[in-house]
Amino acid sequence: MPANTTSEMFLRGVTAYIHKHYKKSMLPRLAEHPEDRLTCSAVIFSRLCREIWLIGDCQCLVDNQYYDNPKPAEAVLAAQRAVEMKRLLEQGLSQDELLRNDTARPLIIPRMIQSMKEQNITYSVIDGFHIPRQHVITVALDFQPHEIVLASDGYPFLRPTLAESERLLQQQREKDPLNIGPDFQATKGFHPDFNSFDDRSYIRFRV
Repeated sequence: MPANTTSEMFLRGVTAYIHKHYKKSMLPRLAEHPEDRLTCSAVIFSRLCREIWLIGDCQCLVDNQYYDNPKPAEAVLAAQRAVEMKRLLEQGLSQDELLRNDTARPLIIPRMIQSMKEQNITYSVIDGFHIPRQHVITVALDFQPHEIVLASDGYPFLRPTLAESERLLQQQREKDPLNIGPDFQATKGFHPDFNSFDDRSYIRFRV
């Protein structure tokens, strides 16, 4: 992007860029079925605009002040999974069994798909279709020095250093690998074959 790209220019440009990758014959279905679209979230810092843009479920810190833009249904779905997981544990299934075979997750998949039908209606994502400006979080910065952290939602406890964010992530894995406790709930847990439960991106810089 050119350095002078505004948030409105970015939203239009990235939408057009993704949109052109769809075959024309696919567009009617994609208009009706957002769950089939190419979809991502992004958090972007514009040095020239002195703004941070949060499109979708990403997060940031500005001088240790926290901002995020979660999907509206995510907490509800995570709570439903947690209730089912606790029921399965009470029935005698082991934590290890449920980490290998998360039988609670399929119960929320239909609602997850249903919630995706609301993307770019009640929440923002980048998917090649119009992104409603009101669902993009903009953090405006003054011209004082700032320390900024931009991250994906794979860090349940975002901190000013990567080391501390990773330490808390591993602490969560050791304490509650199913991600069903009171401190943090998610729509999936820490599968033993993976080193986390979700994607992780983290960058810190000063401006």
